[in-house]
Amino acid sequence: MNPIATDTVVGRYAPSPTGPLHLGNLRTALICWLQARLAGGRMLLRLDDLDRPRNQPGSTEQIIRDLTWLGLDWDGEVIVQTTREQHYQAAFSQLKKAGAIFPCRCSRRDIASALRTPSPPGTETPYPGTCRPENNPAPFKPGEPVAWRYRVSDTTLVWQDEILGRQIDNLARHPGDFIVRRKDGIIAYQLASVVDDALTGATDVVRGADLVDSTARQIALFRSLGYPAPRFWHVPLMTDDSGEKLSKRHGAESLDALKNRGMDASCVIGLLAGSLGVCLQKSRMSAAELALRLAEKECNLAGLLQQAGGR
Repeated sequence: MNPIATDTVVGRYAPSPTGPLHLGNLRTALICWLQARLAGGRMLLRLDDLDRPRNQPGSTEQIIRDLTWLGLDWDGEVIVQTTREQHYQAAFSQLKKAGAIFPCRCSRRDIASALRTPSPPGTETPYPGTCRPENNPAPFKPGEPVAWRYRVSDTTLVWQDEILGRQIDNLARHPGDFIVRRKDGIIAYQLASVVDDALTGATDVVRGADLVDSTARQIALFRSLGYPAPRFWHVPLMTDDSGEKLSKRHGAESLDALKNRGMDASCVIGLLAGSLGVCLQKSRMSAAELALRLAEKECNLAGLLQQAGGR
């Protein structure tokens, strides 16, 4: 598995087909598109559909229709993760051969009960190392369902986010050894995303700030697999009037709902651009016009997004 070598900026938007895109998803898509296009680069569209139980029928087609309707184009064929599982299995085998991963039978309840101090609400419970080989877990039975975890090291990892600035992490403290293949056999997000970004030549990963905790894990996997890590941009999340992030789970409006309110593509792009402070909220413009406006102003996209952090 050799990554694509490129001197061109390559961005990607990677939604999961778990329901219709809402304004927050669409703003991230617009920022991904702007980052690639303003740099004169390529834009990829990837559908992260490995978690089949969460996929919603028709969501893939809806995502493609919505992005096309908004004028957010991409280069090449749509990348669909469920057609690329041989690449993930090859990376999994590489990690296994190197001794970088180990089997684990622990449930979430097992992990929580092994910790003396409960994790704060809304945070991931750190793995205590129960099934690490050096901790002599009970022998695994043939056919016993196991997850596979990546063995982290107790070292400080420093990386630079294009929006958030300098970041410092120690994976041994949080989250501990993390899952790369689930008990149901599905390759986990962390590994699949790293393999795809490497093999498709992504130079810039633009995504919501709620995924920043994944970055140190992914950098560790990039290094273990011998891939160069891309640049990371964690964009501010779009919030509702109460300050809560927009989400499918909490009923954020879909693009179809906005269309039903009489909004066309230029209205939606204007609304998204307004939320970033580029223009007035009720402005109307196409995605191409927005890109041209930013290019003419020689806008620093990272600086713009830093200023939009509170919106």
